[in-house]
Amino acid sequence: MTKATATEPVENRTTATLRRIWRGISVPLVAVLLGLLIGALLLIASGSNPIDAYRALIKGAFGSPVAIQRTLEKATPLIFSGLAVAFAFKAGLFNIGAQGQLLVGAVVAAYVGFSIEGLPAIIHAPLALLAGGLAGALYGYIPGALKTYTGAHEVIVTIMLNYVAINLTDYLADGPWKDPSPTNIVARTPKIFPSASLPLVGNVPSGFILALIAALVVWWLLYRTTLGYEIRTVGLNSSAAQYAGIRVARMIILTMMISGFLAGLGGSVETLGINGRFQPGFNTGLGFDGITVALLGKTNPFGVIPAAILLGAMRAGSSQMQFSAGVASEITDVITAFILFFVAADVIVKKLIRQRGVDDEQVKLSTGWSSH
Repeated sequence: MTKATATEPVENRTTATLRRIWRGISVPLVAVLLGLLIGALLLIASGSNPIDAYRALIKGAFGSPVAIQRTLEKATPLIFSGLAVAFAFKAGLFNIGAQGQLLVGAVVAAYVGFSIEGLPAIIHAPLALLAGGLAGALYGYIPGALKTYTGAHEVIVTIMLNYVAINLTDYLADGPWKDPSPTNIVARTPKIFPSASLPLVGNVPSGFILALIAALVVWWLLYRTTLGYEIRTVGLNSSAAQYAGIRVARMIILTMMISGFLAGLGGSVETLGINGRFQPGFNTGLGFDGITVALLGKTNPFGVIPAAILLGAMRAGSSQMQFSAGVASEITDVITAFILFFVAADVIVKKLIRQRGVDDEQVKLSTGWSSH
């Protein structure tokens, strides 16, 4: 009797932990299934066999070591941009500017990669990564400072800064940083030196490993440090946080800078580990897709990883689905859109799985598995 009583609290804690985890993953999981189901109906309506199409999709994404490598390559920048958006969400900020921050990070990393010669790889690659991340952080500082000191809404500012970043990087790639090779006729930078490139670890891109480490660091920062607690408190109620002595203005600026740093790292990894140079158009949409990844992962750092892999797999497998099953590649975008719709309209999904709509506030403060 005594033994059972002693183990009961442990069992209760385990059950509560499993329940919190289920609350965190159930909505996106069901949303994915619903999206795939509607995608199957669309495939049938277009005259395609959904079984053949999804089989080809899986084969193109995970059917071989090369396919897995391609999926991880496409998922890596999405993890970073998803972390950037999710981190800003925790402070109640909507960072629409991950695309611009990613572009700035990508072009600065390329510059460090092709302009500095003679450095050993152990210094050159980290230096290029750091430069790209800091460029993204500085670009994230702008909307954070404007919101703090002028009251400008970060959504409007970051949207405008995206256009600035697009035009700025286009100018650099077609102007002072353009590849001077006589055979080059397009806007792009020179190739980076081998010492700045990120190698493969077997068939796993080293950038993907860095993305996993970044997710762990972000989780630790948010849920195991005083700074993270202050950031989340500002996100829950900035007025109460101010009353409690938290410097809200400092938290807003710092959050946007960390968010920009993560997005800049995503662009750096794309340049150093995949493209080998910066070329306008190669990074299109990666920052915006970070919003999708963050929402699908319920703004949880660990939830961002499978969400990014899912989107990366759909992109990597879409060409195989197109060639093997005769399905237009745009179908994968439609399926992704439906998945995001069901994640955003989570009331529908929660009714389907009979899940309570509001989690306990203590759970939101103490664990990463929040449904918000």
